[in-house]
Amino acid sequence: MRLHRLGITAFGPFGATEEIDFDALSAAGIFLLHGPTGAGKTSVLDAVCYGLYGAVPGARQSPGTSLRSDHAPVDLLTEIRLELTIGGRRLEITRSPAQTRPKKKGDGYTTEKAQSRLREYVPDEGWRALSRSNQEIGEEITQLIGMSRDQFCQVVLLPQGDFARFLRADAEARGKLLGRLFDTRRFAAVEEHLAELRRAAGTQVRAGDERILAVAQRIAQAAGPAASECPLPGIQPGEPGLADAVLEWAATARSSARERLDIAASVLRAAEGRQTAARLALDSARELAGLQQRYEETRRRATALEAGRAEHDQAQERLKRARKADLVAPALELREEAGRAHRRADAARDRSRAGLPGDLADAGAEQLTALERRLREELGGLDAARRAERRGAEIDSERTALERQARADDELIRDADSWLAGWESTRNGLHTRIEAAQEAATRAELLAGRLDPARRRLDAARRRDALAAQVSDAEERLGAARERALATGEAWLGLRERRLRDIAAELARELADGEACAVCGSPDHPRPARAGDGHVDQATEDAAEAAHRRAEQARTEAEHALAAVRERHAAARAEAAEAAETGDGQAADAPGDQDRAAGPTVAALTDLVDTLTREHTEAYRTATGTHAAREALAAAEREQEQRAGARQQAERRAAARTSRREGLDAEQAALEEVLAQARGAAGSVTEHAALLQHRVALLVEAAATLREEESAAARLKEADDRLADAAFRAGFDTPQDAAGTVLPDSRQRELQHRIDAWQAEAAAVADRLAETDARAAAGLPPAAPDAAQPVFDTAERLLRDAAGTHAAARERCTELGRLSRRAADEVRGLGPVREEYERIARLAGLTAGTSADNERKMRLESYVLAARLEQVAAAATARLRRMSSGRYTLVHSDARTGGRRAGLGLHVIDAWTGRERDTATLSGGETFFASLALALGLADVVTDEAGGVRLDTLFIDEGFGSLDDQTLDEVLDVLDSLRERDRSVGIVSHVADLRRRIPAQLEVVKERHGSAVRHLAADGVSG
Repeated sequence: MRLHRLGITAFGPFGATEEIDFDALSAAGIFLLHGPTGAGKTSVLDAVCYGLYGAVPGARQSPGTSLRSDHAPVDLLTEIRLELTIGGRRLEITRSPAQTRPKKKGDGYTTEKAQSRLREYVPDEGWRALSRSNQEIGEEITQLIGMSRDQFCQVVLLPQGDFARFLRADAEARGKLLGRLFDTRRFAAVEEHLAELRRAAGTQVRAGDERILAVAQRIAQAAGPAASECPLPGIQPGEPGLADAVLEWAATARSSARERLDIAASVLRAAEGRQTAARLALDSARELAGLQQRYEETRRRATALEAGRAEHDQAQERLKRARKADLVAPALELREEAGRAHRRADAARDRSRAGLPGDLADAGAEQLTALERRLREELGGLDAARRAERRGAEIDSERTALERQARADDELIRDADSWLAGWESTRNGLHTRIEAAQEAATRAELLAGRLDPARRRLDAARRRDALAAQVSDAEERLGAARERALATGEAWLGLRERRLRDIAAELARELADGEACAVCGSPDHPRPARAGDGHVDQATEDAAEAAHRRAEQARTEAEHALAAVRERHAAARAEAAEAAETGDGQAADAPGDQDRAAGPTVAALTDLVDTLTREHTEAYRTATGTHAAREALAAAEREQEQRAGARQQAERRAAARTSRREGLDAEQAALEEVLAQARGAAGSVTEHAALLQHRVALLVEAAATLREEESAAARLKEADDRLADAAFRAGFDTPQDAAGTVLPDSRQRELQHRIDAWQAEAAAVADRLAETDARAAAGLPPAAPDAAQPVFDTAERLLRDAAGTHAAARERCTELGRLSRRAADEVRGLGPVREEYERIARLAGLTAGTSADNERKMRLESYVLAARLEQVAAAATARLRRMSSGRYTLVHSDARTGGRRAGLGLHVIDAWTGRERDTATLSGGETFFASLALALGLADVVTDEAGGVRLDTLFIDEGFGSLDDQTLDEVLDVLDSLRERDRSVGIVSHVADLRRRIPAQLEVVKERHGSAVRHLAADGVSG
């Protein structure tokens, strides 16, 4: 990688555009980058890093820090342009950070996003654009260089202070730096992966042991009292030997449980014998007591049976007479029914004769029937007269309906004539209403088009007046902020100039005897400077600078706020001053000769809006009646057609009604003649017919009741004869005796049940008195089952206890066998897991440096970094021997120091003494060239690690002031030898002697309005 040109614009301390020609500086091989403190030497290196990676070195990329120069004009954007050659390709990278810039249109500021551009030079085509994507450009450059930003800053921008600390650091600090440069994360990942595998396998082993212990706990619970004789092993999960101890303990528990099972079986057999004997004795006592009780109960039943024999005989006799009376019961029921029927018929005959005339009170059934036939014949002759009478009523109704229709049609004709008389005026009025609504709709559209702009102008005028006051306030705040910024700036610059005059005294306060000077590098300080009166320290200057920056920030914010308010005020003023056009092309601004530059007033625009609103509301209200007017016209036209048609229909119906009335009159006259003959003395034919029908009904009812009464009397006489004959045949003297002996069926069933129950009880008592075993038991002493029951209960309880104990012992043996098999299965299943854990644990301990096999206790990552450090020491020694005139050699040491782990030790061998000592014992100058040699060696190794990318441009930062003249010449010779590999080295230093020794120089000049660069060569100055 070779740098050609670098363009810096508004970056860091550089307020303008500065161009740096690295080709001219690199021609001599070594060039010097120098300038006063704070001028911007490091900013040049930051610009190179930003051009490549889009960010400055991490130590200077603090959050909230802006890369833009405070000295740059607001319209000059920050930009870095770097031209370089990588891998045989000549590229140009242009980057701009995110920054604010003035708006291209109007006032105010806008934020410009970060931008990047990548171009490649093609000999036949010139510069060709490759990409404008920040991500794509970053990935492309990182791939071409082969190093990350941190690696680049360590290898190309060699910070000597870091490598001096690297020489004196312990193994842990060296490991952190080497880890960033060589990216040994994959080896650390291997360590972590193996540790994670060990933890996972250990977790599995412990989980398996916990399962085995859980089974052992269940075995202890199942073993019961046997577990107390042999407690569980006290081994924890994960400890060796747990599985074998659990299996051995389970076998002991099973043996003890089997012994307890044999004892329980013997106890169970003895309890079963005692329970059998007690049960036989209890059964014999209960049987004897039952027989004795049965015999006593039979004797009591026999005594009760003899006491009820007389009642049994009476019930048998009464049931026998009741069954004889049952033979007369049908005749009795028939007599009673005939008597009831005769009484009903006699009452009905009396009621029907009460409605007949007096001359028919004693008439017979035949006479009444003959009179009925004559009345029916007379009633049949009135049918034709009834039909004529109904037709006459229909004619009256029809004539009434015709009169009603005539009145309705006359009213309809009068109403139609009245309405049609005003039809023309109504139609003309509706047409006029439609035309007026259409004109109002057109005017409402025109007014709406003028009303919205007028309202917007009124709102803009109100905003304009409000923003005018805000503009005045913002201008006052900006003026005050500018005055504060100017005052604080002058105060800061004055304090800075006073501090720079006495900067030597400030540096002298930091000197210590025997320590190198930060400026010249000498350990001797013969005449340190003294501070004068009114000396300003750095804290005072920093406080003044911070106050100035806050004032500048406040000024910038005030400018932005004023620009924003002015922009809104101008927009509101322009919007309020816009002229709205009326429908006829006339301007619609507020009346009067108002000043168009100032714009119309709010009051004028308010009057205009109110006027347009009233006119628009009135026109819109009128226009909304268009549809209603059209509907009214259509409805009126339909009504006109309907009324004219209805009038014609009414006239036709009147003519038809006249002819119909004439026909009805003729028909009514003919019907009146027929009805006069049929009515007789009655008021109507219907009344005369109803009277005849009533007489016929009376005659029919009287004849029927008379015949029914005669039939009921005959049936009553026949029933009496049958009852007397049935009572005589049943053995009763009179029918009344038979009726007094009759019993209901329920009563007879009750007597029969009582008789049957007495007879069944007598038979049962006889059978039980004949039992020989009960009679024999009655002759024995009374039985005592209550005395045998406690003996049996005790034997039964002992048997249950023995059976429960035996069952529990048998179940315990079965459960112990099952759990023992499960424990054996768990142990077999855990065997491969435990073997895998032991193998992984050995590997993890070896890579972590904790295993006994790792004698030096080196981690895998440390081992790899130790190999890299050995390469770096070998590459650095080649240059260190030249710088030290062959005296010093850097060697890598993997020896342990104290209790720390080995691997990253770094020692120096002194050829003058032949002894090896720590690098921390080197002097200031020796430490410098040793760290320089180490940095150059590290650059070579990292370059090879990055894929062999050639690094043709290097920068070395400070440290040369600690060297004497001879050592400085040797160091410069070593750096000059890099030209053999076509490399160029830029030295960043304050040492004045280097400006005499190195002709090619890049000077950074600090000025009030920003820093600038100047190229110095042997033939003059350019810049």
